[in-house]
Amino acid sequence: MKKQKSIKKNFIYNTFLTMTNFIFPLITFPYVSRILMPSGTGKVSFAVSLISYFTMLSQLGMPTYGIRTCSKIRNNRKELTRTAHELLCINLIMCVISYILLALALIFVPALREDRQLYIIVSFTILLTSIGMEWLYKALEQYRYIAVRSIVFKFIALAAMFLLVHEQSDYVVYGFISIFAASASNIFNFINVRKYIDLKPMGNYHIKRHLKPLAIFFAMACATTIYTHMDTLMLGFMLTKTDVGYYNAAVRIKSLLLSIVTSLGAVLLPRSSYLIQTKQWGKFRKVSRKALDFVFILSSALMLYFMLYAKYGIWLLSGGYYSPSIIPMKIIMPTLLFIGVTNITGIQIMVPMGREKSVLLSEVVGLVINLVINTLLIPRMASTGAAIGTLAAEFGVLVVQYLAMRGEISNAFRAVSYWKIALGLAAGTLCSFWITFLELSNFLTLACTTILFFGAYAAVLLFTREWLLRELLEQMIDKMSTMPVIDRFFKKTATIKVREE
Repeated sequence: MKKQKSIKKNFIYNTFLTMTNFIFPLITFPYVSRILMPSGTGKVSFAVSLISYFTMLSQLGMPTYGIRTCSKIRNNRKELTRTAHELLCINLIMCVISYILLALALIFVPALREDRQLYIIVSFTILLTSIGMEWLYKALEQYRYIAVRSIVFKFIALAAMFLLVHEQSDYVVYGFISIFAASASNIFNFINVRKYIDLKPMGNYHIKRHLKPLAIFFAMACATTIYTHMDTLMLGFMLTKTDVGYYNAAVRIKSLLLSIVTSLGAVLLPRSSYLIQTKQWGKFRKVSRKALDFVFILSSALMLYFMLYAKYGIWLLSGGYYSPSIIPMKIIMPTLLFIGVTNITGIQIMVPMGREKSVLLSEVVGLVINLVINTLLIPRMASTGAAIGTLAAEFGVLVVQYLAMRGEISNAFRAVSYWKIALGLAAGTLCSFWITFLELSNFLTLACTTILFFGAYAAVLLFTREWLLRELLEQMIDKMSTMPVIDRFFKKTATIKVREE
């Protein structure tokens, strides 16, 4: 039996990758947003949202289903090879179908003819995602490889961004570089996969066995993708690409923060599936309890901070032209908490337990809420209406999932240190808000408030002995005390004292 990967190490690798996903746009977006202006960034954002629907079709729910299925048989190379071949075959068939439908849309939909070249370039993500087999690497918990590979391509894209994007008309180039940074590394996935499975055809394939469960996961992916990108598409079709650009500035910051909040859940899905498959229920509940508390601690602080200082974040990252993005950003920030929690309850708990239908129901509810509110508010309130629709949709998803699983997850919710988190947030706000009256630059305001807000927040949690932070701190102290250098230091100190005596 192969030794399991360390969840802590996987989390560190995934956190490192998440930080690069955060830093890369943090460096590029202030530059790009000022060069392309709201109209250019809006066109690219609209194209990415449009192509995401065709990517969703080509994936057919594979990102989640593939992880769950392959993680259960990861110690059996022969069975893992057969399963991976079957899933890749399904992916490639759906990839061809997706491109056919995209070609028809570009030919017959008048609104898509203007930026046809951009849509074709962005559509490369469909093929690259299909051959990447990311679900296999995550099922095998190869997060070190995923992190290193992705970081290398992001640095290449970073250099290309500054070398090639110089004018407002370069939005097509920006679209290509964005796709390159996100998906080009999948080529190496396909080449590198021989380390984990055999490439030689095995025969005796049973592709049909995957179709029924994939249908559920595909429906889940449909609901999520539709209501996640619906606001952008509706803004583009109902109003202008400039409105999309304003909304995209707010969503971009939210997405960066969300990648940090959900980083732990990403590495826990294969482990949760494995623990349930091997009936290690005690460890499964312990992991879930820690994950939920972690999400509340992190997402609550990020949510409140960026609601308080949304103006400075928008002005620093996007520039004064994007002032209409400030209110949508404030409205959309609570989704960090809602999505963070549902990422744990839905993906980490309900999916491994086989409760996909309940997850699907929650996402359908979110889709309906988003559609109704967007239809009513976008014509009147533009990007602000879209933000309200997203906020209501994510809250609806959370409510449905909690009601469906309250018997199984009530203990995990009771373990969250609500009053300690609230006290920390109050302390962070009081310690940092006075900085805004000094009229410093946007960068200095954010730097000072970040140090004061999160410093006070962490201090209160440590002072009140929040259980998860206390446990992590004790583990760090225990590990440090067993380090050779520190151990030699204590021995040397003891020797000196003996001599003095």
